[in-house]
Amino acid sequence: QVQLVESGGGLVQAGGSLRLSCAPSGGTFSNYAMGWFRQAPGKEREFVAAIRLRGGITVYAESAKGRFTISRDNAKNSVYLQMNSLKPEDTAVYYCALSVGGGIPRFKEEYDYWGQGTQVTVSS
Repeated sequence: QVQLVESGGGLVQAGGSLRLSCAPSGGTFSNYAMGWFRQAPGKEREFVAAIRLRGGITVYAESAKGRFTISRDNAKNSVYLQMNSLKPEDTAVYYCALSVGGGIPRFKEEYDYWGQGTQVTVSS
């Protein structure tokens, strides 16, 4: 059974940084994409960033461009989300997800596996 384990969330002041990590286990995939989504209270889960593990091609939501960086370490089978210049509106539960399909999915329906989420809180 595939499991995604996230870590790295926490409380940070506005302008600060956090680095989220995600490592899948329990499955073998030759080529897949991984993404980060977030969900704030009372809001829909929204796309943040995604990366194709083979090739490293990335895509970002407009809200993440210039502040967040998604990266991968194929040797560790892990994906990271470096978040800089954090704002209070970035406060949400952040989810890691894995898609076995092609491309670099931006929609949550295209992802097959999800982590349990990690809370990120940015204080003003």
